Amino acid sequence: MAKNSKTTSSGIASQAAKTLNNPSASATAKKLAGFALSQTNKGKQTGSDMETIASKVLKSTKYSDETKDLAASVLSQSNRNR
Repeated sequence: MAKNSKTTSSGIASQAAKTLNNPSASATAKKLAGFALSQTNKGKQTGSDMETIASKVLKSTKYSDETKDLAASVLSQSNRNR
């Protein structure tokens, strides 16, 4: 299985931190933000459960552009063979 060694950029990490500190942010946005921060400088791969959540966010009109940015970052760090 090919390993994806991408990490979260500093810009997305900053956005994720702001999301986690925002009391108005949705639970989904906070989950994606936490996951994005956990992948900063670690090279961890996104699991299939987070891939599913991120994919649904990107397909939905319900979420903000900021939440979609977090979802895209999470997906970019997924397993390349899935």
